[in-house]
Amino acid sequence: MKTVVPKLKDIQRRWWVIDARGQVLGRVATRAAILLTGKHKPNYVPFMDVGDYVIVINAREVVLTGQKEKKKVYYRHSGYPGGLKSVTAAQVRATHPERLIEWAVSGMLPKNRLRKVYLRKLKVYADDRHPHQAQQPLPYPLV
Repeated sequence: MKTVVPKLKDIQRRWWVIDARGQVLGRVATRAAILLTGKHKPNYVPFMDVGDYVIVINAREVVLTGQKEKKKVYYRHSGYPGGLKSVTAAQVRATHPERLIEWAVSGMLPKNRLRKVYLRKLKVYADDRHPHQAQQPLPYPLV
């Protein structure tokens, strides 16, 4: 059996809108990661970008289960001694609610050169307005 590698002209990209209002963060992030990588398509290959564009709206109203709102901590380090910074999920939601979804999706994508390519196709907005109406995005049902 031969491996079929899709040509660039054969890749058809769609635009999807995911409404995160009242949805659990992990569910939204996994669906977005699948759409971005193209794993829902029959012509998926792991070494090429065959995925679609994803718009996530209402990121401010995504749900964190349990006590993650207070106890989930995001860390980053500057590389200098004593440079460890931390911020809770509640603080992130108050300042930049889009980052909750961006960080969750980023953690679900492959850790290689394609990660940046995939993340460029992810558009996250805190409210229900987005500037991508010209692309005629289709609503993606989360059940």
